[in-house]
Amino acid sequence: MDKDFQLRKGQPDFMIMVISLLLLGIGLVMIYSSSQIAAYDKFNDSSFFFKRQVVWAIAGIIAMIMVMNIPYTVYKKLTPLIILTLFILMVLVLTGLGSTVNGAQRWLDLGFTKIQPSEFVKLGIIIYLASIYSKKQEHINNFSRGLIPPLVVVAIFFMLILLQRDLGTGMSVIFFTMVMIFCSGAQFKHLFGLGLVCSVIFFIFARTSPYRWQRITSFKDPWAEPLGSGYQLIQSLYAIGNGGVFGNGFGKSIQKYHYLPEAHTDFIFSITAEELGLVGVLVILSLYLFFVLRGITISNRCPDLFGKLLAIGIVAMIGIQALINIAVVSGTLPVTGITLPFLSYGGSSLLLTMVAVGMLLNISRYSHYEPD
Repeated sequence: MDKDFQLRKGQPDFMIMVISLLLLGIGLVMIYSSSQIAAYDKFNDSSFFFKRQVVWAIAGIIAMIMVMNIPYTVYKKLTPLIILTLFILMVLVLTGLGSTVNGAQRWLDLGFTKIQPSEFVKLGIIIYLASIYSKKQEHINNFSRGLIPPLVVVAIFFMLILLQRDLGTGMSVIFFTMVMIFCSGAQFKHLFGLGLVCSVIFFIFARTSPYRWQRITSFKDPWAEPLGSGYQLIQSLYAIGNGGVFGNGFGKSIQKYHYLPEAHTDFIFSITAEELGLVGVLVILSLYLFFVLRGITISNRCPDLFGKLLAIGIVAMIGIQALINIAVVSGTLPVTGITLPFLSYGGSSLLLTMVAVGMLLNISRYSHYEPD
């Protein structure tokens, strides 16, 4: 099969590449605008965060090009090594080697930079599920034998993510896992049962912590505690509302003047809406929609099930993360601390996203081959 793929390899999908680079470019521009005030006050350099993100963007583009030229079938063979490596990194984060930022212990300090292993866990789980469920097709309708065993690994990583107080990443893992299970051919009743169990676990996890419960419920009425748990969401809504149809203009956000916390990371969409308005928001949403639709097309055209599931997992990861982030900043979901793919400041998130795009581009190189 690998030899067949090498002989039939074509060009990567041009549309996916262009959309990804456009979103990356918009992200760099908005990081420069949204982080100027915070960067100047903290580092006396208004372009501090922008310059760091440019470095990560260059690294991400290089990684995308490299991964784009690696046959996606390689990851199926490396699945055990990938999962073991990610497990070790996640455990290290929870030891003395972990670095705490804003009360959450999610980073590994490498000296010259910090990385967030939970970001790479998302892609590792996608590779794992694609590999396992592509092998277990004869048992996919058997709940105990085909469906549950792979989810034990997912559950372990999910608990490690929650121990790092990273609810947003944990939510995205659950959602794209359900998408991959559905696309693997599982029965709807099994999906419903899994969804019910996950909901109960999530409720218990949230209810046993007053901090988590307050954070989850405050989005319903943020004005009940305008200077407490509802503050960030209120400022986000002000930013979105101030933008109107055409926005206040690039660089003219008011909320970035220390009113909206995390303006260049989790809440960059709010500043974008304030400066570019509804028109800019619709452009960005359209790019995400085109990315998802094109990714689904690539998945459908892939010649083998592993590639199909890998592609749909990548598309689900990026699409669901974007959806959660936008829902959070607009007050539709509780504040969870999840970045907006391509746009938010953060090296680990951007590098992971570009690597995932590289994998999707490689899958697209074989999408025109139909096996005999």
